[in-house]
Amino acid sequence: MSDSSIPFDSMAQGLRMPWVITGSMVFSLMMYVLLAHLLGAELQGTISLTEEQRILIRTVFYIVAIITLPMTNLLRHVMIRLNQTMPGPYSPMRRYLVTVLVSMAMVETIGLFGLIMFVLGDDFNNLYIFTGMSALGMYLYRPKANEYRSIVEALTQAEKERSQR
Repeated sequence: MSDSSIPFDSMAQGLRMPWVITGSMVFSLMMYVLLAHLLGAELQGTISLTEEQRILIRTVFYIVAIITLPMTNLLRHVMIRLNQTMPGPYSPMRRYLVTVLVSMAMVETIGLFGLIMFVLGDDFNNLYIFTGMSALGMYLYRPKANEYRSIVEALTQAEKERSQR
């Protein structure tokens, strides 16, 4: 199928909700930073840990964050392929929405790590690093028209083949 076989309105409709989810996740990252700046002293004084405990938690969070980015890419690739090939009653829009929701939720957790470390007593630097990594993941795994189009085309082709039998 060619790109022109899917009307623009249908493409825009199918990508609207994934972009709303992505936008709300980006907004939540901005809120983490704003919250830390506005309530910094109150947030940091709630839990007291030793420096060694914070270093251990921070190290674990960095390892998890570094692993999360490529794992999200792999999971997203698998989910898109499953969306193209698995039979079922769900529309391409709903299938792609789940894919975007899962990938955005995975990279959102990286931003949460920064807020958690800030609450545990770390400075703004780690908050910015984790938030930046999360924002990078959101950029890399944002909704893409060609992914959605490939799902629509594969499901349309499968439906045509089923109807010809």
